[in-house]
Amino acid sequence: MLATVRHLLELIRFSHTVFALPFALLSAALAWSRPDTGFTWNSLIGIVLCMVCARSAAMAFNRLVDFRFDAVNPRTAKRHLPAGLLSRPVVLAFTVLTSLG
Repeated sequence: MLATVRHLLELIRFSHTVFALPFALLSAALAWSRPDTGFTWNSLIGIVLCMVCARSAAMAFNRLVDFRFDAVNPRTAKRHLPAGLLSRPVVLAFTVLTSLG
């Protein structure tokens, strides 16, 4: 189970999500600096959750759709789905869950 979680985080390049998060938060900070918009913890949590879920869903969906192309391309053949590290049903379930998030 822990290996599956680790593989899912690698599949979606979670480190890239963390890298992109400051850009979303900077945009929020600019919006909060307006006099008619104030900071709320709910907004901050919502932005972080939406950013992580949306990017995770998009990356997982992309890996599912490109599975056949990745399998025949030598550069991408070692990715998690073509290499068999993750199954398509697991990645599909992850995509659905993160899309719902």
